[in-house]
Amino acid sequence: MKILTMGVEEEFVLVDRETRAPVNRAPEVIRRAARELGDQVQAEFFNARIEVCTVPTAKRGHLRDELSWLRSVVGAAAREARCMPVACGTPVLPPGDPLTVTDTERYRLMARRFAPLVTRGDGSARDDGLVCGCHVHIGTLDRERALALAQHMRPWLPVLQALAGNSPYARRRDTGHESWRSVEHARWPTVEPTPDLDEAQYLAHVSRLVEAGTLLDSRMVYWHARPSEHVPTLEVRLADANADLDTVVLLAILVRGLASTLLPRAQDGVPPPRVPGADLLRAHRLAAAQGLGGMGLDPLDGRERPALDLLDTLVDFCRAALDTTGDLLWVREQRDRVHAEGGGAARQRAVFRQHGRLSAVVDALAAATVRG
Repeated sequence: MKILTMGVEEEFVLVDRETRAPVNRAPEVIRRAARELGDQVQAEFFNARIEVCTVPTAKRGHLRDELSWLRSVVGAAAREARCMPVACGTPVLPPGDPLTVTDTERYRLMARRFAPLVTRGDGSARDDGLVCGCHVHIGTLDRERALALAQHMRPWLPVLQALAGNSPYARRRDTGHESWRSVEHARWPTVEPTPDLDEAQYLAHVSRLVEAGTLLDSRMVYWHARPSEHVPTLEVRLADANADLDTVVLLAILVRGLASTLLPRAQDGVPPPRVPGADLLRAHRLAAAQGLGGMGLDPLDGRERPALDLLDTLVDFCRAALDTTGDLLWVREQRDRVHAEGGGAARQRAVFRQHGRLSAVVDALAAATVRG
């Protein structure tokens, strides 16, 4: 079995060290961090958000070490800018000052083209669009293979979404969801499961969406799993950003294990499982609302089952691939930890129950982000 490489993109919201509210200091933080990280630290749509990117690797230890290094450098740069990076799907507290859009031609054009998603009627920026995700890249894969693999992976992705739920709070309130980011991000076009398209159909479909003005360009295809348009990978992009670093590594390892398990079927032309669209959307809604503590839909037979059981099913399904890469024992240890502690949303709510302050939740997230 060929061992696929993996890479991770993490988005962080920048919060003021005193108010814990999001602040528009990304240009300063990026300028300082880039002295060491170069283009591995990048701007995002809002000036209150930044992104770090790992290089491709086949080794779990290498991935974890690099993510830890990236977080450490960004944390130091943010301290100099009087703020903190926080890995969380949605900001716990609202911005103190209006959000500003990063000053690039593409982002300015996006802000104009999709103004209802970015600004309110009075012209002020909407703060419900400030969301942070964690994207996993698997490669090297050309577009044709990435598309076929994405379609085979579709029934399993809600399980990974439930694992990564880390946005129960937004704008000072408990949303009742494990991943409120999933709800807010879905306002953008094409945030949905991968359609059943071959390469020629994909190119024609995206071209029509761009011509119609639904998308700005092919980089705005926001499917849960998509062929990347800037590197030769499959990009899985439905997870919340997580402060707990081992959760991020577990997510990447499971995405890689799932891809390795299903790729031979995709390459051999085996048809992907035919999951009714309504069932697939329901599975994603359950994952967003209930996370690991609730119910989900079994990827194999569509029955409703506890989400933690579905995580066990995924690990078992990928067992051979995980064993080949030397990750099986570690994954089982992390699975046991998740069973005992719950996911990121559960940890956030536990901090609030203990301290009774949302600022304490922000502090715990910030500490865990840099400690990683």
